[in-house]
Amino acid sequence: MKRLLPLLLLFLPFAALASEDVASRLDLTTHPVGYAALVIFVLAYLLVMAEEFTHLRKSKPVILAAGVIWALIAVVYADAGIEHAAEQAVRHNLLEYAELMLFLLVAMTYINAMEERQVFDALRAWLIRKGFGFRKLFWMTGILAFWISPVADNLTTALLMCAVLLAVGGDNTRFVTLGCINIVVAANAGGAFSPFGDITTLMVWQKGIVEFGTFFALLVPAMVNFLVPAAIMHFAVPAEQPPASDEVVPMRRGARRIIVLFLLTIATAVSFHNFLHLPPVIGMLTGLAYLQLFGYYLRKTHDRDPHVQADQLGDVVPFDVFNKIARAEWDTLLFFYGVVLCVGGLGFLGYLAMVSEVMYTQWGPTAANVAVGVLSAIVDNIPVMFAVLTMNPDMSTGQWLLVTLTAGVGGSLLSIGSAAGVALMGQARGKYTFFGHLKWSPAIALGYAASIWVHMWINARFF
Repeated sequence: MKRLLPLLLLFLPFAALASEDVASRLDLTTHPVGYAALVIFVLAYLLVMAEEFTHLRKSKPVILAAGVIWALIAVVYADAGIEHAAEQAVRHNLLEYAELMLFLLVAMTYINAMEERQVFDALRAWLIRKGFGFRKLFWMTGILAFWISPVADNLTTALLMCAVLLAVGGDNTRFVTLGCINIVVAANAGGAFSPFGDITTLMVWQKGIVEFGTFFALLVPAMVNFLVPAAIMHFAVPAEQPPASDEVVPMRRGARRIIVLFLLTIATAVSFHNFLHLPPVIGMLTGLAYLQLFGYYLRKTHDRDPHVQADQLGDVVPFDVFNKIARAEWDTLLFFYGVVLCVGGLGFLGYLAMVSEVMYTQWGPTAANVAVGVLSAIVDNIPVMFAVLTMNPDMSTGQWLLVTLTAGVGGSLLSIGSAAGVALMGQARGKYTFFGHLKWSPAIALGYAASIWVHMWINARFF
């Protein structure tokens, strides 16, 4: 049984353990309810992984599984006369989920607002107008993906840069394939050193395990992770000069001010956490008010603005912040609910404690954290990191930074290992494929290993 325990990490996303006394818990790891909960979650997660083929939204199976798992737990605890222990545990999980969901909702709203104001379209058109050659464009899109993803999410960043590749060199399959691989690696690496760059880093920061400024110690290792495979792939990129385009996409009214407000919102969240010792989500929600008030100003001044052009849809319809909230990735947010509650149940049953014993006590933290990154290439990095946070092993800051790095960049090893890779396979269908990415996995693995070595070298003071 113990030899099989590490494999369970493949199916154990995030949950927080309940805050009640451990003595009030029942060990149900060998109980029929425990086995049933494992089977239910594994089946639900298999449906999540098959979303591309079944077209069943990933939130649906995990939400159902969450309800069934906690219902089974509640029945057992009610029979034992300690039903309040299960109630406290599920309430604690709901609090953890609420903080994550509201934080992400604000970030998604700002990204949607900037997209509607044509910020990203204007950047795409500017890159195309410059008339860069394939090799220069390969590096430009990679570098921009690396630096944009710490602020915007890696999925939005990857889709934006891929649109540039397809617009310039859509007929050149080799260039698009290499460019997409480079973008996926760069976007995932860029998110690894910023608390806002990836949900895995966000969760570590919100847990208070690593201070905000300490994450930036991962900047150089993350750059190594991106630059090593990019330097190897550079020589395979066609040395051709595609024709330039004269497309101009103007940003809509208020676009620059929304960018400033987003940066101010991030600063507010950091300040609330570091100086006022409040959860970062309170600062983010305060920042949402900035956008709401500015949206009110845009609506009130809409008809009086002489620059409004009647032929632009975004100017015909006044700015409405609640439209941006409605366009958030609700399937993703509800998927997180199912993940949190499902594995909240599995953690409450005692399975994560068993996995933690094997990985972090028997293997050691370094081997375990490197393995976490490899697992992230098979299962999305978010559930894997959430499982580690739930196990909460006793590690140094250097080890927590290591697992943050590996979980963030490990998904680049395969095209299915991150949301960015999966999205680009759809956007560049037929050009960027699983096997096209797999061909360059050794180069990506070299960058993965180099980034770990660099982290353990330059950040030795944290270990």
